[in-house]
Order: sequence, then structure tokens, then C-alpha cells
Amino acid sequence: MSDAAPVAPHLYILADDLIWATRLAGQGRTLGAAVVTLNGISDLEALVARGPLSAHDLIAIDTTARGFEPEAAVRAAASAGRTLALAQHDDPALRAALLEAGALRVMPYRALFERGHAILAELLGLPIPAVGSLEAPSGSGGTTK
Repeated sequence: MSDAAPVAPHLYILADDLIWATRLAGQGRTLGAAVVTLNGISDLEALVARGPLSAHDLIAIDTTARGFEPEAAVRAAASAGRTLALAQHDDPALRAALLEAGALRVMPYRALFERGHAILAELLGLPIPAVGSLEAPSGSGGTTK
């Protein structure tokens, strides 16, 4: 039996919008994920070039970004690991295209606002912190401040 602590899953975020990038990062940290903000499509390309991600890692992509083509970004990300696409709720054609490009799930921003912790916890394989708790669960089941 090993005494090594489990490695936290990574949440990689590609988002031009500072508000959504900050919200995603905060939710990921609260859950205990190792959050990495990607600074543009070149960072995503470098991540993909490193090879496959771990089974619990997740790449979240804001598809309203203007600095890259959303379907191509999702396709590239999905080639390396599980990819969550964030999109407007009223664009079914884009939603279908993102799923076809390899997104595990396409989530409207409203869902992120209303149920983001639960959705990210499920996708990252992490427990949800107790309501009102300022502590994030650790990978070992305890908590960290």
C-alpha cells in the first residue's frame, strides 16, 4: 500500500472572457482541482502536443472567444483528453458541431452559473464541498484550507 497522496485532476481553461475564466478557475479550485489557465490557442496546442491527459483531467473551452475557431479548438483539445465546451444556450447548430468535434459535453453558461460546482465535480471525479464550506476537499477525502 502506498502512502502517496492521490494526484488532483487538472482543469485546463481556455477562455478569453475574464469573468468566465475566473469563475471556472474558482470553481475548480474549490473542488480541489489543479487549475491551469491557457493563454490562447498556442497554449492549447502546446498542451495537446505533450500527449494524452490523465483520465480525470478536463479541458474547458469558452467557445465565444474571438481569438480562435471554436470547433477547431475543441477538436484539438479532444484529441488529447476530455473536453467541456461552454456555449450560448440558444445556438443548437454550434452545440451539435461542438459535440461532433469531440466535446464530451456542451454546457450553456447559465448551467455553469447555476450548477457549475456539481457539473465540474462530476466531470473531474471530485466530491462537492459542503454548502457554506470554505474548505476544498483533498484527494484523500480530508479537506484543505
